[in-house]
Amino acid sequence: MQVILLETIQKVGALGELANVKAGYARNFLIPQGKAKPATKANLAEFETIKAGLEAKEAATLKEAQAVEAKMTGTVCTISANAGDEGKLFGSITTADISASLASAGFEVEKRNVNMPEAIRHIGEYDVSVTLHSSISVAIKVVIEAQEEE
Repeated sequence: MQVILLETIQKVGALGELANVKAGYARNFLIPQGKAKPATKANLAEFETIKAGLEAKEAATLKEAQAVEAKMTGTVCTISANAGDEGKLFGSITTADISASLASAGFEVEKRNVNMPEAIRHIGEYDVSVTLHSSISVAIKVVIEAQEEE
């Protein structure tokens, strides 16, 4: 199915491009989310009239993401968790835990934008990337410490 992209979507295309995607992906995700429209003659004509506004919105989003990237670069998140004597955690650190730690540091990041190479199950330092925009990703350091027992 051919659609007009109303925003840049990673691995699909940029704003304003005609993209060929599977019909289910278009019907169930892209169109209901407002990320794309079916590529009909009427929609193509309508897109040309609203293209400047969409490009300005995309540029503003990119500029905002670049500002957050400048602040977030070099951020270290420290998370305390229950751990055994050998440093193995009781459970694991998830993207939600990292997102909550970043929120307490003043960065609003959705847990789906936190990219961990593997599950964190031991204390120590880990490198994690956070996707702020389709083209901007920031590497942060996550430090896992054993929780102090009382």
